[in-house]
Amino acid sequence: MTAHLPAPVTLENDVVRLEPLSPGHVPDLFAAGGGDDEVWRWMPIATPRAEEELAAAARALIEDDRHVPLAVLLKETGRAVGWTAYCDVPGFDESVEIGWTWYGRAHWRSAVNTSCKLLLLDHAFDKLGHNRVLLKTDALNLRSQAAIKRIGGLHEGTLRRHRRRPDGTWRDTACFGILDDEWPSHRARLTG
Repeated sequence: MTAHLPAPVTLENDVVRLEPLSPGHVPDLFAAGGGDDEVWRWMPIATPRAEEELAAAARALIEDDRHVPLAVLLKETGRAVGWTAYCDVPGFDESVEIGWTWYGRAHWRSAVNTSCKLLLLDHAFDKLGHNRVLLKTDALNLRSQAAIKRIGGLHEGTLRRHRRRPDGTWRDTACFGILDDEWPSHRARLTG
């Protein structure tokens, strides 16, 4: 099977529903995390201070053909509390990246992230036939690194001076990977 960047998709479980990101999600998303510097601290864009700024960031992500952005909705409320995306990984055969992920602070240390990653990883490996999934974060973002390791990500290296942060400083990027043959044991551990 040849793996590729997925078409926009809807995925759901008991905790979350992932659906293609749209401008209609912006009011909920801004309520969940707009203006919160800690939520946006490690993201590649500055903290959105107004709903229009978040709408512009969402639109740019939606229009970028290297990404398939998905809104993260809580099943119990139907409200968007963050977003995530499948991202293209040029130069890596049968690979996809899961990135651009953020959730409103009220949903940190909850079932939301694990539930999202279970859906995204199952879809990438089982439905799309990917060989590996890449997850990246700022080398200073220890909370995100711990979450990636908890779902089974293996630290594969750090790209030094990989990109500029919104404040102009250089970001070193910690890269983690999960291979298709590793995922079943991680999935069993996370759902057991």
